[in-house]
Amino acid sequence: MRERFFTLRLRVGSLDELNAWLLDKRVAYAKTHRHPEESGKTVWEMFEAERPHLVPYAGPFDGFHSVPASVAKTCTVRFDNNKYSVLATAVGRPVEVHAYADRITIRQDGVVVGEHARVFGQGQTVYDPWHYVPVLARKPGALRNGAPFRDWALPAAMSAIRRKLKGSDDGDRQMVQILACVPEDGLQAVEAACREALGHGVHSAPVVINILARQRNPAPPPLLLTPTALRLTHEPVADCARYDNLRRTSHYGTHPNPRPDGDAEALRSAQRL
Repeated sequence: MRERFFTLRLRVGSLDELNAWLLDKRVAYAKTHRHPEESGKTVWEMFEAERPHLVPYAGPFDGFHSVPASVAKTCTVRFDNNKYSVLATAVGRPVEVHAYADRITIRQDGVVVGEHARVFGQGQTVYDPWHYVPVLARKPGALRNGAPFRDWALPAAMSAIRRKLKGSDDGDRQMVQILACVPEDGLQAVEAACREALGHGVHSAPVVINILARQRNPAPPPLLLTPTALRLTHEPVADCARYDNLRRTSHYGTHPNPRPDGDAEALRSAQRL
């Protein structure tokens, strides 16, 4: 089978493309060639006859090459002469690299701290910018010149706000505040908040954070239904004119227990003298 399908050197864009091509070639071969033992049937016909008796497919085999590694201060792990980034929280403790045919998965204490498409050159560094967002809280200026953030493909609204904030003195700090909301609120929620802020003609971090806070608050509780036994027979009438009557009585009416004004009484006594 190797000589039949791989004699010519193939050029494909990915391993998935190669597997799809190989599957088509194998099915076509099975449908056009006779079975070596049952010459009256094709390989495909014999496969279909045996299919009900085969063990059900349980998914791809989890085959990987595992090696221990250490995390550098740059939040990267070296494997096969290349470097792959991990979460900033993983620095200082050992990790385990699981090398698959098409990807690299890095685990620490059983938790995935980094996952990348595998590269096969030498001296390459593969970054995930989200791994470095906690570091930006201490060094927001790295967002402008740091290697992990070059050509960072953020969603459209977030990219638009990032471009607008570049003209501000504290633009990097504000953008870092927006990015720091992603672990808690999710990328889609932050993108929606940025889109709403741009719709209102603003692009500052406090506005985006305020929108996220309003979305995070739960909806008001439903109104309680009043039981029939507690309902009023005669609903009170809102009559604001009653307050006008009180004001008139206060200004022009006679108090039931008038008290003489001490100053006025003294003035009248002086006049009599």
